[in-house]
Amino acid sequence: MFRRTAVAVVAAVAALTVAGCGDDSSAASGDSGTATLSGTVNVFAAASLTGSFTQLGKDFEKAHPGVKVVFNFAGSSALAQQINQGAPADVFASAAPKNMDQVTDRNTPATFARNRLEIAVPIGNPGKITGLEDFADKDRKIALCAAQVPCGAAADAVFKAVGITPQPDSLEQDVKAALTKVSLGEVDAALVYKTDVLAAKDKVEGIAFPEAGKAINEYPIATLTEAKNPDGAKAFVDYVLSDQGKAVLTTAGFEAP
Repeated sequence: MFRRTAVAVVAAVAALTVAGCGDDSSAASGDSGTATLSGTVNVFAAASLTGSFTQLGKDFEKAHPGVKVVFNFAGSSALAQQINQGAPADVFASAAPKNMDQVTDRNTPATFARNRLEIAVPIGNPGKITGLEDFADKDRKIALCAAQVPCGAAADAVFKAVGITPQPDSLEQDVKAALTKVSLGEVDAALVYKTDVLAAKDKVEGIAFPEAGKAINEYPIATLTEAKNPDGAKAFVDYVLSDQGKAVLTTAGFEAP
């Protein structure tokens, strides 16, 4: 009788143990599924963010192996227009609040960086550019960003603040296009961001000017309310705002907000 009772107790304990293990496994699996990100995150970002965001995308993908980050880099005004026309974006990072405000289906943006203008000239400075006053010289070949582009709006603000009327030979739709004209030697100078001069490395030279402080651009970032991958979008924005993200941006020459 005693032996039968003991066997029954052992069997009951074993059954409870197996059931308990099953519950733990199920719970762990559920937690893991919740924490795992997957799919594609479509990020629309200002052209001036090309270098830093490309690096952030690679770092983010390493941290989340199931996610692929796809970028669309262009002028902020063009990106805002594309988003409003239904382009499949999950995240928008603009070079100015004005263009962020133009997007109708965004969530509340967060400012993640600041950027200031710098004069870019070809290597060796063949046009002998010394400062902003040279942008008013009709004999110099000058490239500026178009007024609707953040770098163009910032340039306009600086010129107005110091009372200079620039004489540009070309108006570009994003800062990278203006910088390309400098690196190819097609113009004597362009007004671009400090970060773009740093990114170009040995292709151009940069000339800092004190008036740049009169028009520093703030960069906002936000997830889109119609994002197809909202979890991935939020995680990417959080990564940009994290210490790791700030380190990449600072290395690229951006200033903290």
